[in-house]
Amino acid sequence: MKSNWLRHRVSGDALADRAEGLLAEGFRLGLVAAHDDGDRLRIVYLFLAGWPDRRIELECVVPAADPALRSLAYLSFPAGRFEREMADLFGLRPIGHPRPRRLVRHAHWPEAWYPMRADAGSAPQFAPGGRFPFLTVEGLGVYEIPVGPVHAGLIEPGHFRFSVVGETVLRLKARLWFVHRGLEKLFEGRLATDAVDLAERISGDTSAAHALAHSLAIEDALGIDLPDEAHRLRALLVELERLYNHAADLGALANDVGFGIANAHAQRIREQLLRINAAVTGHRLLRGAIQPGGVTLRALPDPAQLHSIATDLAEVAQLTLANSVAYDRFAGTAVLGSDDARGMGCLGYVARASGIRTDARIEHPTTPLPVTETGASSGDVLARYTVRRDEFAASAGLAGYLVESLTGPTRYAGTTPSPPARGSGIGIVEGWRGTIVHRVELGADARITRAKIVDPSWFNWPALPVAMTDTIVPDFPLANKSFNLSYAGNDL
Repeated sequence: MKSNWLRHRVSGDALADRAEGLLAEGFRLGLVAAHDDGDRLRIVYLFLAGWPDRRIELECVVPAADPALRSLAYLSFPAGRFEREMADLFGLRPIGHPRPRRLVRHAHWPEAWYPMRADAGSAPQFAPGGRFPFLTVEGLGVYEIPVGPVHAGLIEPGHFRFSVVGETVLRLKARLWFVHRGLEKLFEGRLATDAVDLAERISGDTSAAHALAHSLAIEDALGIDLPDEAHRLRALLVELERLYNHAADLGALANDVGFGIANAHAQRIREQLLRINAAVTGHRLLRGAIQPGGVTLRALPDPAQLHSIATDLAEVAQLTLANSVAYDRFAGTAVLGSDDARGMGCLGYVARASGIRTDARIEHPTTPLPVTETGASSGDVLARYTVRRDEFAASAGLAGYLVESLTGPTRYAGTTPSPPARGSGIGIVEGWRGTIVHRVELGADARITRAKIVDPSWFNWPALPVAMTDTIVPDFPLANKSFNLSYAGNDL
């Protein structure tokens, strides 16, 4: 991977020109990470491109006493959000940002406390209450509907404020970070080979993919190379994770339009897949199988069973779309156009449903895989449903191929080489929601000094309010489920 990874130290004045050039060449901004190096803040911008795998880092340094940096928000919507995150957690001032208001820090957070700084110390007393300055939409017949952050059922907290005329949504604002856990800070000081349990809990339904992205980053930093057979075993686990989540989503989407029988069968299929997971790894959510330098499987799944399950789910999807009520509710609802999806940097099935080609298994492979690309162009709930349906079939076939192609043991535990004086590494994985990126830096004692994590939900959350424009309020649960974004993966 190192041969495809270039680093450049640039000045604040040159940063914008270099970034603009990379974006024009087809790179995307995959991650921005701030680092507190004592008397300075170091900001790393990771640009990614596929076909072939390319990774370019631009690194800029600003004084810690006056951490101001020219904003790239005018070039890139994701860059503007990363800058707001760094402003909240590191105290960075993005000069020229069009909307530099708080992103992570809620109104009750102390004004001058930046928890990711090295000298932050323990959390001070938080003030009670506080208000978030929502934009008020005015006009004849306009009213607001506030929803959350506490919701009915087992769902994490998020606040949604609808500005509505009749039943039509004029504007939706989503407010997140109610479950901010300081997860990146928790990685600091951990041994490089002893932090995968945290990675597995970044977003519980994406345990395998986050564990893999973390492990790849650690291995990249330490110079650990695994045999191709180990990479294939890991790829198999990520496909099993994709299967059980897509099955659950296809059922939940049917359930949101009242087609409960389809959901019942989808949940039956999901349970079969979870039992396969338990047999393969000892854990229904695939935890404990992937670690830096190794992978451990107890057994391999039966390709014939996976094929049978895929046929079963295809029939459930066919019956769902054959139901005129379900189809009519899906088609044309919550449309996300390709220009909007591209501008916001959307990933995974959300991007593919809007006509964007993106898949880290092809763009940033760890091993060559016969990945069947799926996609749609309408960008509505129907497209996000059919992309999942098609991905399920392709993933079941890929999992079967991987099992049949494996010839070695199902356990690899490589030796860890002596750590370098200081190393950094990148891990990129196509999780079931989309591309996951981890970047780590290690100290001389092989302890993690910085871990930056980007779940695809970070990129996809801003797209939900855009898709809800001109959609009716009763379709919000359906639209929300069609995106199915992770709160925990976003609210690190």
